[in-house]
Amino acid sequence: MLTIQGHPRRLCDGVHRRDVLRAAGAGMLGTSLSGLLAAEEAGEIVQPRAKSVLFLYLFGGPSQLDTFDMKPQAPQQIRGPYQPIATRSPGLLMCEHMPKLAELSDRYAVIRTMTHGQNDHNACHIIQTGHAMPPADRGPARVNATEIDWPAYGSVVEYLDHQADQLRPAHLRRDFPSFVYLPNRLGHIQGYDRSGQYAGWLGRSYNPLATKVGKRDAKDNPYFRNCTDEDLNFRVEGVESHADVTLDRMNRRVSLLEQFDGARRELDRSQSVREFGRLQGRALDLVTSAKMRAAFDLTKESPELRDRYGRHLFGQSVLMGRRMIEAGARFVTVLWDSPDGYGWDSHTHSNDVRQHLLPGLDQSLSALLGDMQDRGLLDETLVVCMGEIGRTPKQDTAQWGRGHWSYCFPAVLAGAGIRGGTVYGRSDKDAGFPHEKPVSPETLAATVFHALGISPDTRLHDAFGRPVSVIEGGQPLLDLFG
Repeated sequence: MLTIQGHPRRLCDGVHRRDVLRAAGAGMLGTSLSGLLAAEEAGEIVQPRAKSVLFLYLFGGPSQLDTFDMKPQAPQQIRGPYQPIATRSPGLLMCEHMPKLAELSDRYAVIRTMTHGQNDHNACHIIQTGHAMPPADRGPARVNATEIDWPAYGSVVEYLDHQADQLRPAHLRRDFPSFVYLPNRLGHIQGYDRSGQYAGWLGRSYNPLATKVGKRDAKDNPYFRNCTDEDLNFRVEGVESHADVTLDRMNRRVSLLEQFDGARRELDRSQSVREFGRLQGRALDLVTSAKMRAAFDLTKESPELRDRYGRHLFGQSVLMGRRMIEAGARFVTVLWDSPDGYGWDSHTHSNDVRQHLLPGLDQSLSALLGDMQDRGLLDETLVVCMGEIGRTPKQDTAQWGRGHWSYCFPAVLAGAGIRGGTVYGRSDKDAGFPHEKPVSPETLAATVFHALGISPDTRLHDAFGRPVSVIEGGQPLLDLFG
């Protein structure tokens, strides 16, 4: 009898893993015993509900009181300047500036009680990884990513997909990156390189494929205006394809590099060199891939559909995110960043919240849900929309600025079997703290991984080679699924 780590495990249909391993050892499954032993680190087998995840990240933190947790009975200095409107979901009132989403509330679930103790924007780490940010030197502003950070959700998916590819014949391996980050890396449009978006100690080769869309000038905010196709040049960051580099010349360069393989075999034992080799190969694939070029061509979409999403940077990036999912990406993050240092981080006033942020979110998220439903993608894609914190349940400035508030804030989930119309958790009378069913970032992470068929006790090897679980202290919210 073969027992893994002293605990025989049982599969979904009641068959013990030891029986599967015994069958593999006898050659009955057409696979190798060593391959299954390597796969054993994946923990309990979970039936996936989704093929992919589309994570809409509203950096800076939307106010719970101005979006999905309005409190019309609270005092004026708490409830804010906006009026609630009814939705299709019992018990859910929504801000008057999100009428399209109110009409579609039966297609998504709202978690009202996200909560954690990192009451600043460094919560971008725990929201994108499910783990607290480790102490490290993070630059003068103390926000930058480091190589000891925990890997992002998408990097975990990228790593596991790569591991699975090693057990497949070459013609069945993935031909598109698993993890894509749009339209810019978090913080880059503001001059920072924030944590939570990279592979961290898992290794740079599992970083996302990230695009780069610049500003017109220092004061420009492409999230607040219509963008031209020239603006929307979704270049892959770190990969430049020059017009004078033909495919023939590229192939000759590859051939030249291959001549050095023999001399580098000893060096290839180094992790850093192995990572460089994989990054180099990946970059070459991106430069020469017709599939990649086609996926990044927004002009293939009808003008009417692009208008539905909104011609601003967020709307077109959400549409691009859907295209990435269709092309084969498994985890796509679409970012609404803060080019001016504010955006959803509405400390000083609510003018942008009323004029740009709420209408833009209402337009783009509602268009995405309808479009994915029409294309049959919603059933197999988990959509998550949230910030890393909420806003204070009080008026901080005369213009309705609100400060940081990580103790109670909302998240929206849709697709992949999520029960539409669900309202999970209840906040207190001021939307300041959870009253029932608090949800931690660890629990959210376990829910995301569960949807993808990744058990929370799946183990990775950290920078020191120690096995660690992808998530600790969180269990998936199975009540959200139908």
